[in-house]
Amino acid sequence: MRRLVIVESPSKIAKIASYLGDGYDVEASVGHIRDLPQPSQLPEDMKKGPFGKFAVNVEGSFEPYYVVDADKRKKVAELRRLLKDADELLLATDGDREGEAIAWHLVQALEPKIPYSRMVFYEITPEAIRRALDETRPIDDRLVDAQETRRILDRLYGYELSPVLWRKVGAGLSAGRVQSVATRLVVERERERMAFRSASYWDLTGTFAPAQQDGGAFAARLVQVDGARVATGRDFADTGELRTAGVVHLDEAAASSLATALDGADFAVRSVEDKPYSRRPAAPFITSSLQQEGARKLRMTARQTMRTAQSLYEGGYITYMRTDSTVLSEQALTAARSQARELYGAEYVPDRPRVYASKSKNAQEAHEAIRPAGEVFRTPAQLAGELSGDAFRLYELIWKRTVASQMQDARGTTATVRLGARAADGRDAEFSASGTVITFRGFLAAYEEGRDEARHGEDAEGGTDRRLPQLVAGQALDVQDLRTDGHETTPPPRYTEASLVKALEERSIGRPSTYAATIATIQDRGYVRSKGSALVPTWLAFAVTRLLEEHFPRLVDYDFTAAMEEDLDAISRGEADRVRWLTRFYFGDAGPGAEGGDAGAGTAGMTMEGVKGLADDLGSIDAREISTVEIGEGVVLRVGRYGPYLEATGEDGAPLKASVPEDIAPDELTPARAWELLTTQSDGDRVLGTDPATGRTVVARTGRYGPYVTEIVEEEAPAAPAEGDKPRRGAKKAAKAKPRTASLFKDMQVESVTLEQALQLLSLPRVVGVDPDSGDEITAQNGRFGPYLKKGTDSRSLAAEEQLFTVTLEEALAIYAQPKTRRGQTVKPPLKELGPDPESGQPVVVKEGRFGPYATDGTTNATLRKDDDPETITLERAAELLAEKRAKGPAPKKRAAAKKTAAKTTAAKTTAAKTATAKRAAAKKAASAPVES
Repeated sequence: MRRLVIVESPSKIAKIASYLGDGYDVEASVGHIRDLPQPSQLPEDMKKGPFGKFAVNVEGSFEPYYVVDADKRKKVAELRRLLKDADELLLATDGDREGEAIAWHLVQALEPKIPYSRMVFYEITPEAIRRALDETRPIDDRLVDAQETRRILDRLYGYELSPVLWRKVGAGLSAGRVQSVATRLVVERERERMAFRSASYWDLTGTFAPAQQDGGAFAARLVQVDGARVATGRDFADTGELRTAGVVHLDEAAASSLATALDGADFAVRSVEDKPYSRRPAAPFITSSLQQEGARKLRMTARQTMRTAQSLYEGGYITYMRTDSTVLSEQALTAARSQARELYGAEYVPDRPRVYASKSKNAQEAHEAIRPAGEVFRTPAQLAGELSGDAFRLYELIWKRTVASQMQDARGTTATVRLGARAADGRDAEFSASGTVITFRGFLAAYEEGRDEARHGEDAEGGTDRRLPQLVAGQALDVQDLRTDGHETTPPPRYTEASLVKALEERSIGRPSTYAATIATIQDRGYVRSKGSALVPTWLAFAVTRLLEEHFPRLVDYDFTAAMEEDLDAISRGEADRVRWLTRFYFGDAGPGAEGGDAGAGTAGMTMEGVKGLADDLGSIDAREISTVEIGEGVVLRVGRYGPYLEATGEDGAPLKASVPEDIAPDELTPARAWELLTTQSDGDRVLGTDPATGRTVVARTGRYGPYVTEIVEEEAPAAPAEGDKPRRGAKKAAKAKPRTASLFKDMQVESVTLEQALQLLSLPRVVGVDPDSGDEITAQNGRFGPYLKKGTDSRSLAAEEQLFTVTLEEALAIYAQPKTRRGQTVKPPLKELGPDPESGQPVVVKEGRFGPYATDGTTNATLRKDDDPETITLERAAELLAEKRAKGPAPKKRAAAKKTAAKTTAAKTTAAKTATAKRAAAKKAASAPVES
């Protein structure tokens, strides 16, 4: 009996096949094989029918029309061939909604005539594979319904809303149920930063020590003056105003005055309070917490974290990485507790296993938390020879978190000391110091969870592990010094990938398994860019978010989006009807059949206006107003077709314009900075002077692709016709020469570039000389990728921009005498050798190519993705990329086919051309007879 096992990823095949043994054929679908097509890809007879707009029949129970993806047809044909020789089909796709849907689509596309069932596992180990074989089940239609509803929902949302953005903001933009809300979060945080006004406050810190004792010095901060609390950063609103009543706001003068008055005062301990301290370990990783810690501790993007986790799962190192469940299996609990006991001692392990509650209502969908695979965990040290780079670091993180989750609490004591004195001017000053002494590290011996950035420098732990000397009430203290410190309140920190994932999860928006893709999407769409680890919204994001907030507020409402997610979960549990829910979402509360209690409890009490026809009537949307942001002091920013620009009116009443450089974040564009840009550019230009050779004005500008210089070319009047001549019909009113343009060097600025420098830049390309051997002219030019020499079609890079004006003919000839290089580098050996490809058997290496690093087995080349590191990529990941490339097949040779066709028809065209000429001549004579085209 032969069984065909279909998994998702090719990199799983070899390992799973080795565990299954003889009698099993293992093949990969390479992800989804079917999806909703673009409406333009529908068959001609369907384009005008009910499926024509969305590939979904919204009038007919929201029936979707699926097609096999063009690049998967070859794969489907291959699976059908394998199916002919099989006696049973096992669908071993991933164990989440997406995997369930892929299994269902495989059945629909393959139409098996043999028994089939689902084989679900959450780790690739012999035990898990055997267990999955013994516990096969039917396809879960509820999970398929939930995934299909989500796919249709996203199609309806995007296809109805995106055209609004195209018509009112800019072409090519997109809107999405989760991406638009995620963008709004980032924009709102930037608005808070833009509205923020800092406030200053001062405090007083002293260094004290028990009188008549050596050592034991400690720092304490002023907390009260005459019984009133001293203001700290949290007491100020983002407007810069003091928002807490009854507190003492110290400025520099007041703080210095008090410090002077306390000089020589008698300080003593007023109270000592000891409290027990304990801290529990964090729960094992779920998808969202793994992404957050990957960003905090490993500086990995969400996409990198998920891709690395995928390779670890497929390699059999960890359990499935898309999960909302914090549950650990009995085997995992035993493994974690045993390992903690062996490595740290029995006292570090509690008497009973720890159980963590999952926040997600649908956590039962997933098997368990993310943990090391197997019934016995392998330590990072044991895998040091197998894993490296990001894979090793992420495995180590998962291992530490899992083991720590089953260890004892950290315990200690927190002491708070109050001390004070009466100042010379009669005021009473009270200081406070606190510290926590960890007496038993517990889980901290293995792992400590990271934290996001706090405002105003506040430490959430309040001085953990800071020891205080033994003190008693009434004890005299010596003052070693008193110092004043000034502080400024800080704006709310920008979101990082970690904190944005946390914010989305806290609001129950979207699913953690999609957060990495969501963040990547809003960056790829140009709504958000990275500045270090911070996510900065672009001005385009401001325009899009404003349009959605003002005209479609429900669709970007946080609570409404979370409620929709709850409804989708209800569909997956069989508690809500997908057709009724989609009807209500698309047609609104007044839609046909939208009423009913089983349409989803999450949005049941909310108004549903429906997304049908959002782009039909946009007359109420003022595109100019939507894309305008008030900067202040008479300056506005507009989001234009070629990027953001400033507008204002000068003192002489003339309009001023200036482009906004991409490196200026929205909160950095203050009115002062805006006027600086406007005053250094007239109509977007900074006038440098006149070129003495041409008489043309030379200006410096900041354009979409950076700063540059150019010349203003006036329209030249055409020559007057001779007397008696009539002006030629269609003659151009004016002829305009093309202006010279040149990018500034990297060390030049628009504000400081001189006319002399500009003229030198505009003189490029410079003729260096003539090659005496070939007779070809050699020129020095500045290009998109830097300075270079050009001789005929042969180009060579220069080391520095200054060489454009200094390189001599001899130096140029010496450069051309060197072997040809690519991008300034000689041909290099492979970046990395990975081992034999599981499909072709040929050695796989990573090389540097013209378009970036790629993996190859000598026959197939696959470009590495953005987050694939050439230094740390694994054989499994490279094999997956190669398998995807093979599945797509060779690119169609359209050009070659066109050449063959052209060759066959050349003679026919010549004859046809003669015939057509005769026909046109005849047609001109018959003016009354229209010619059909």
